[in-house]
Amino acid sequence: MQTGIPFYNLAPMHGTIWAEMADAFQNVYGSCQFVLGQAVKNFEHAYAQLNQVKYAIGVSSGLDALLLALKACGIGQGDEVIVPANTYIASILAICHVGAKPVLVEPRPDTYNINPELIEQAITPHTKAVMPVHLYGQACEMDAIMQIAARHGLKVIEDNAQAHLAAFKGKLTGSWGDANGTSFYPSKNLGALGDGGAVTTSHDELANRIRLLRNCGSLVKYENETIGYNMRLDELQAAFLSVKMRYIHKWTAERQQLAALYQQLLAGIDDLILPITHTQATHVYHLYVVRTRRRDALQQYLAAHQIGTLIHYPIPPHLQRAFRHMGWQKGDFPIAEELAATCLSLPLWIGMTSEQVERVAAVVHKFYST
Repeated sequence: MQTGIPFYNLAPMHGTIWAEMADAFQNVYGSCQFVLGQAVKNFEHAYAQLNQVKYAIGVSSGLDALLLALKACGIGQGDEVIVPANTYIASILAICHVGAKPVLVEPRPDTYNINPELIEQAITPHTKAVMPVHLYGQACEMDAIMQIAARHGLKVIEDNAQAHLAAFKGKLTGSWGDANGTSFYPSKNLGALGDGGAVTTSHDELANRIRLLRNCGSLVKYENETIGYNMRLDELQAAFLSVKMRYIHKWTAERQQLAALYQQLLAGIDDLILPITHTQATHVYHLYVVRTRRRDALQQYLAAHQIGTLIHYPIPPHLQRAFRHMGWQKGDFPIAEELAATCLSLPLWIGMTSEQVERVAAVVHKFYST
C-alpha cells in the first residue's frame, strides 16, 4: 500500500544524525553555558568560514538578522530600501521595524529574483540601501546589483534566508553585501530545531555594531554602549546547527539531484513552467517551485493522491492587510501578482527518494492528461 508524500519531512534527515545531535545537547547541558557560550562562538567561526566572510554573528531569527543588519548600516527613519515585490513578508517587516520605507521592485518573471534593470529607476534621494532576496534558493544577479549600489552610494543587505551555499559567478550569497541576514528556521536548508539566524559581513565595524545590538547594547556585562535588543542565538541551537553544517554540502547536492530529476520528468508538459536558473547563478532548491494557470486544481488533484504541496506565497506583500497604510493597490506589481497566482511548491526534502519524485511527477502527468 502506497503511503502519502508530505510536502516536507524532517524525520529522514534527523534520523541519520540523531546520535550527533544528542551529543551536542549533552555537551551544552554539561557546560552550563546557555547564553553566548562556546557553542555560539564555535558555530559563528565555522559559519563565517562556510560563507567565505570574516564574521558571522548568531542572532535569534532571520527577521532579526535583517533588522540588525539594517540598523548597523545606519538605515532608519525617513530612509528608503529597495526590495523585491514578491519576497516573503519578513524582508519588508525588517525595513519597517527600523522606521524605513520599503520600495518594491518587480522580479524577473523567469528566475523570480529582483530585476536589476528596474532598480535604478526606483532610486530617489531618500534611497539608502538595496535588499536583494535570493528567492527559493537561487542567487540574484549580484554583480549588477553591486554596481548599481556603488554608483549611487547605497548599502547592500542580502536576504540569504533561502540560499545557503548558492553563488553568482562563483561568489557565495551572503558574502556580497555590506551585512547580510540569514535564517535557520527548521525547514531551511540549514535549519535549527527552533528559530535562529545570523548576520554575515566582512566589515569589522559592522560586525562589532551587530554584536552590541543583539546583546542589549553590551559587550561587557552591565556596561551598555547603545540601545540594543535581546536578539541572541540560543546556545543549544548553535550546537545543533554546528552538527548539521557538517552535512550541508552533501545535503545541497542531494537537493540539486532531486530537482534535476523533477526537471527531467516534468519537461514538456503544456502550461507547466519549471524553475529556470540564470546561466551564471547556482540554485540550491530550498523550494522546487513550478508555475501553472491551473495551480489550484493541480494542488487539489495532488492532495487527493496524498501528495502535499504549498503555495509560496499566495498573497503578495503589497496586498497584505499589514501594509494597507502604504497605499499599494492590486495591479501595482503585476508580475508579483502573477507569480502569487500561479506558483506551486512540490515536495523536496532530504531523504526523499527518487521513487517518490517519480510518483509526484506521474500524478502531475496524469492531471494534465485527463
